[in-house]
Amino acid sequence: MKVIVVGAGLAGCEAAFQLAERGIEVELVEQKPKARTPAQNNDSLCELVCSNSMRGAALVNAVGLLKEELRRAGSLVMAAAEVARVPAGGALAVDRDVFAATVTARIASHPRIHLRHEVVERIPEAAPERPVVLATGPLTGDALAADIARVVGASHLAYYDAIAPIVSADSIDWSKVFKQSRWGKGADGVATESDGARDAAAAGDEAYVNCPFEKDAYFAFVRAIVEAQKVEPRSFEDVRYFEGCLPIEVMASRGERTLAFGPMKPVGLTDPRTGRRPYAVVQLRPEDQAMTAYNLVGFQTRMTYGEQTRVFRMIPGLEEVEILRFGSVHRNTFVDAPRMLDERMQLKALPNVFLAGQITGVEGYVESCAGGLLCAILLAQALRGERLTPPPETTALGGIRTHLSRETERFQPSNITWACVPPPPDPKLRKRERYQAMADRALADLDGWLARAPLARVGAARAEPAPASAS
Repeated sequence: MKVIVVGAGLAGCEAAFQLAERGIEVELVEQKPKARTPAQNNDSLCELVCSNSMRGAALVNAVGLLKEELRRAGSLVMAAAEVARVPAGGALAVDRDVFAATVTARIASHPRIHLRHEVVERIPEAAPERPVVLATGPLTGDALAADIARVVGASHLAYYDAIAPIVSADSIDWSKVFKQSRWGKGADGVATESDGARDAAAAGDEAYVNCPFEKDAYFAFVRAIVEAQKVEPRSFEDVRYFEGCLPIEVMASRGERTLAFGPMKPVGLTDPRTGRRPYAVVQLRPEDQAMTAYNLVGFQTRMTYGEQTRVFRMIPGLEEVEILRFGSVHRNTFVDAPRMLDERMQLKALPNVFLAGQITGVEGYVESCAGGLLCAILLAQALRGERLTPPPETTALGGIRTHLSRETERFQPSNITWACVPPPPDPKLRKRERYQAMADRALADLDGWLARAPLARVGAARAEPAPASAS
């Protein structure tokens, strides 16, 4: 008995690891180094191609709860993220190279995982004793995508994810910027106290670099974004942006002040040089542990490379900035999961073929990892003849399955949100108390599931830093 896992990204590596830990032989098929997608830069497994952030860490965030559930379930990806962690206030961000090298080394050393490098253009032949897991991610190759479309028909969809630029720390004019995290936490975190400021220093107050705008400079910057030359989609591309990851120019085109209420919002920040809140800010987040590079938070873009240099040099402190990686937009492929997948994440139209990660319609690094873990556990239960025992719907892991099974007129990818989890019994709780109550309930229910469900837990994953020679 062997499982074929196609794709060695977040979902594929997590699925392969979880299956192997449950005593199942895995053949993990990865196209690198024979081929790369346009967004990939190296030959490591589990390469993070968009942001280096896994978003908020607090349990009152749905994604923070999902990360804690994954840790308790023994996630390899979460263990590697802790090894590669970089300062990010209330968020979990990682050094991409350390993260990928750690996962690569762990997968390569597992005795039940056999890595094969091959470009897969058709769904591999599957059988009950040789099931296939497709975890090819947002940039599934054209040939394989066409074969999946052949199976699922018109439900095969495409939209576009966007990548934010990375800039060199040495090229920042540090006299014009200030270090501070919003409310003493991170841009995508939540403060742990009502006033936020009391624990700012302990929470990593210097995790984010802020480039402050005065009013006139802000509006000039927005006009430049709107007027800049963009890379136009090709004639055959049906562009459907994910609302949670819109290109900066799309947001700017919706109104002059949209950015000031979005990624450039100044709330929770005080410029120490003026003693007041800026009109708007661009936040930079550390990209690596040595803080030699920074990511422009929320600045994914389809502007041409030349225009990115011109426009981003209008940002205070970035007048002479060196862009290490330009922003771009890339395709994401996914199926209409509620109609195409069964309760085990198996294609209804093609038995013994399972889907995991972003190709199912989850969005985000953590959600992709969760999809791989879920698929592996449910598949392992079937292969071992155990009863199907998914995580409770009250958990964030259960919420992933809720999203993938919730039929709508037009299924759209989504991050994990509290809307995927049933509300607490007490409707009178305030928002923060409600989220905390939901998190407490989820973790209690998860622990019960891990203790009782067949093959739900095999022990916590351990990840050590990869040796220096690992790629």
